Amino acid sequence: MGKLVSATRARAIRQRLRKQGKIMVFTNGVFDLLHVGHVRYLQAARKLGHALFLGLNSDLSALQLKGPGLPLMPQAERAEILCALACVNYVIIFDQPTAEHLVEMLQPDVYTKGGDYAAEIPGTEHGEAGKPLPEARIVESYGGRVVILPYTAGCSTTQIMDRILKLRCPQEDKVVDSL
Repeated sequence: MGKLVSATRARAIRQRLRKQGKIMVFTNGVFDLLHVGHVRYLQAARKLGHALFLGLNSDLSALQLKGPGLPLMPQAERAEILCALACVNYVIIFDQPTAEHLVEMLQPDVYTKGGDYAAEIPGTEHGEAGKPLPEARIVESYGGRVVILPYTAGCSTTQIMDRILKLRCPQEDKVVDSL
């Protein structure tokens, strides 16, 4: 059985893990241009339980969230890269802008996001940037735990894209020699 699973298959796996008393961790995101910040985050998330399920925004939902031209990498390639990581047990591609439906369906023991998010529930650590985290209320409703993991400064897809664009010389439309 591969790591890329449907939501229905993920629910069956989740039920089996629950019967075994194992802790399921869930996270979600676009994961475009995988970088060291993503890897560190996913490794830390996996350490919070026995299995890490990752909800991956489809190309359609990523476009809705990020705007025209994004994601840079198609969902099939992003999924393949994420499935290759030892710390990720299962990947579920979803079309909605948030993973609320997956969180409600799977009811993970631990729901995690990076430090650029803010859980809006009492007793939960808040991310520095404070992006809203609608899934947190669902997790709270069934007694799960929300964990905001540290953000790796200087490691974001946007920052990487900005660095690449700064290497281009718009007047001459050529790459600037960085040496």
